[in-house]
Amino acid sequence: MDSDFPLYGLSEEHREIRKAVRDIAEAKIAPYATAVDEEARFPVEAAQALLETDFHAPHVPEQYGGAGADALATVLVIEEIARVCVSSSLIPAVNKLGSLPVQIAGSEELKATYLTKLAKGEGGFSYCLSEPDAGSDAGGMTTRAVRDGDFYVLNGVKRWITNAGESEYYTVMAVTNPDSRTRGISAFVVEKADEGVSFGAPEKKLGIKGSPTKEVYLDNVRIPASRMIGAEGTGFETAMRTLDHTRVTIAAQAVGVAQGALDYALEYAAERKQFGKSISEFQGMQFLLADMGMKVEAARQMTYAAAGRSERQDHDLTFFGAAAKCFASDVAMEVTTNAVQVLGGYGYTRDYPVERMMRDAKITQIYEGTNQVQRIVMARQLIAGVQAEL
Repeated sequence: MDSDFPLYGLSEEHREIRKAVRDIAEAKIAPYATAVDEEARFPVEAAQALLETDFHAPHVPEQYGGAGADALATVLVIEEIARVCVSSSLIPAVNKLGSLPVQIAGSEELKATYLTKLAKGEGGFSYCLSEPDAGSDAGGMTTRAVRDGDFYVLNGVKRWITNAGESEYYTVMAVTNPDSRTRGISAFVVEKADEGVSFGAPEKKLGIKGSPTKEVYLDNVRIPASRMIGAEGTGFETAMRTLDHTRVTIAAQAVGVAQGALDYALEYAAERKQFGKSISEFQGMQFLLADMGMKVEAARQMTYAAAGRSERQDHDLTFFGAAAKCFASDVAMEVTTNAVQVLGGYGYTRDYPVERMMRDAKITQIYEGTNQVQRIVMARQLIAGVQAEL
């Protein structure tokens, strides 16, 4: 990918991907978005539609049977789905989050086994890092993995696991050397079918109600040592490298839901009449809509720029991934809130989609690292850059 790509717009191939996903989203995902939210149920219609079109895990390389989409194409897929249903956009997003550690650091055997299964649609892939007492401080986790001959035995609890129970495969971070803190953490592939794996009740959430969030319980889960991802003690490094890339997908979600809210607000403002004319003719409304549009486009460009860095694995990806996620999610919260304001009392009701979009947008400021953590990450990168030049 050209390093100057974001300055010149999407390639023809990327534009075709955007159109294809938008068509699917409008026809097969949007009609069920309200029901998915109201019933707090997994979006089976979206899952089926995405599987049939190979958009359920587009990042999987072609050599493992995947579509081989680059980072920008994956962003476009997630953005377009999130534009109509954020819960559904978590299908490709979490599949990338869960499987990317295998792709980054796994053995060829692990890649051939699990990336191929994911590409075929034999099961989704979730990511197990957080715990009840280890959220932003992921290095404080207590889940243990103890070597026993050619096996490891895992015990612990993982919390806030997206699509838990729906996914067949889980990347689990566990402590193999408790004396080494983050350097004592290793990564493993755990299967839903493994004896000792169970799940808690679904969390009752503000938004993304169609994507189940549960605790994952590991009770003497015995797995082959070959399921370790990378070398022992490298799990935390793999987890952080993964997040550098996948924070860009959260930015894409944020851009998508913000665009969806803006689209609806613009249409409503053009049609709604007060004092004998369309409310879009009032200067105050125009200023509000202009700011919404400006910020969505700024977030989109930052997200695409970060996607380019993700694809090239540029040295400044850590900063750009954090910046895109932080900025885009703040924009999403602001734009969806303002969309509710544009609709007035109607916007506050569940008869219109903007209140759902507002609720869904909030999580993008929280998961895969809160925006306060993102600002710490960015500041450290900036300071380290200056110190390197001294």
